[in-house]
Amino acid sequence: MKNNEDFFDDSFEILDESLIDYSDREERDIESEEVRQNPKKQSEIKRTPKKKNFNRFILNQTILFTILFLGMIGYLVYFEYKDADEVINNNYNKRQTILDKSVYRGEIRASNGEVLAKSITNEDGSKSRIYPYGDLFAHAVGYNCNGKAGLELAANFKLLTSNAGLLLQIKDDLFGNQHPGDSVITTLDVNLQQSAYSAIGNNKGAIIAIDPATGKILTMVSKPDFDPNTIESDWDYIVSEEGNTCLLNRATNGLYPPGSTFKVFTLLEYIHEHPGDYSNYSFDCSGTLTRGEYSIDCYNRNVHGHESLIDSFAYSCNSSFANIGLTLDMTQYKHLCKDLLFNSNLPFSMTYAKSDFELNEKSSTFEIMQTVIGQGKTQVTPLHLSLIASAVANNGVLMRPYMIDHVENVDGRTVKQYESEKAKTLFSAEEAKTLSEFMGAVVSYGTGTKLQSSEYDAYGKTGTAQFDSSDNSHSLFMGYAENGTKKLAICVVMEDMPAGSTWAVPAAREVFDTYFAS
Repeated sequence: MKNNEDFFDDSFEILDESLIDYSDREERDIESEEVRQNPKKQSEIKRTPKKKNFNRFILNQTILFTILFLGMIGYLVYFEYKDADEVINNNYNKRQTILDKSVYRGEIRASNGEVLAKSITNEDGSKSRIYPYGDLFAHAVGYNCNGKAGLELAANFKLLTSNAGLLLQIKDDLFGNQHPGDSVITTLDVNLQQSAYSAIGNNKGAIIAIDPATGKILTMVSKPDFDPNTIESDWDYIVSEEGNTCLLNRATNGLYPPGSTFKVFTLLEYIHEHPGDYSNYSFDCSGTLTRGEYSIDCYNRNVHGHESLIDSFAYSCNSSFANIGLTLDMTQYKHLCKDLLFNSNLPFSMTYAKSDFELNEKSSTFEIMQTVIGQGKTQVTPLHLSLIASAVANNGVLMRPYMIDHVENVDGRTVKQYESEKAKTLFSAEEAKTLSEFMGAVVSYGTGTKLQSSEYDAYGKTGTAQFDSSDNSHSLFMGYAENGTKKLAICVVMEDMPAGSTWAVPAAREVFDTYFAS
């Protein structure tokens, strides 16, 4: 029977055999034959285990497990900062139910501390969610019944997380109380929200306004809306009523033909293709442009006469831009629209719809003439247009839009602070300057003169988007205003309005006036 030394010697030989390359095996076979023929040498081999290869095996295994361990730690860190909220906020995640039983849902507040949503305990011990501003923040804040929406969904995990002091948590556990959830302080401005809400009036539409330098969303309004305080009792009626779209957040999920706001994209492509001589462009507008069997009319068939490129943009001349569109390289045009976030994910963490651009190399003359002026099949969200305006205002740099500024515990201590973050450079600084010059002309003498103010300088593009065969159209405005370093980017959409771009412009002005008066 083998002694312990012989047993381990044999074990080492087996390990060694598994670690060496196949190319070494012939030498080992020769060596083994010599060993079998020489008992003395065999004895020496058994007394001298080959520990070098075994140590290398241990080292390799150590490195492997270290790499796996570090990878696991890296993923956990990434999950915590990138994916945790999305996974935990998933309606199928049972952890929500567990947290809801142990944590008293935290508050949602405006940027100045006004309470937008809070939980109360009823006399029978049940919990209710209260929204002090009613339908004013309906879509931005959302609701917390029959599923979730808005910030109630996006910040769900944060609201059900308690960073209360240890002593308070021990006390709550002793008395069987729920821990107080953390509060979410948003970037939303109550005064600006009230102004935007008033500006839309009883019409359908949306307004979204962003601080271009930070990406903070300061206001988000969508109409028609709902009262989140009564949505639980109103739910069956809302979802069963034919044509009721009050739950749709039009600011982020409403898809609209962009109308003449799309001329910003067409203009930029023309500048790209004529970098040295775009300022030499000229066109004689007769109110209609006909190419073959297709015609494009200017609004009311207005005759703009002899125009430069900047005049064509300021007056929103359909004939001139259809003429421009027919000269463009469709492949480059498609790539530009892709780079400017069409058919792409937006850098936004809440739910939204993707904007759609379908023009390509095989498109017909009529499709090109329609698309380049913002008609055709192109669809865009107000969120998307506000991001374009924001990037122009910020020297071409798009900051990632966000609505949560920080999270506080029950004692008011900040437990998480969100910082501004660059999302993407959409334009060069020179391109942004040129676009601002053209958008400034719209306000100076074009279709947006109602935005002229002594309190700020405004820049933008108006739009009228026909959506059916009737005379009604959507009225749009996208742009920004500035006074020194203070800026505000905005997109306004007013649905089903009589033809003309003037409907969205006064709404934008009302928001600008409020913002720059504060």
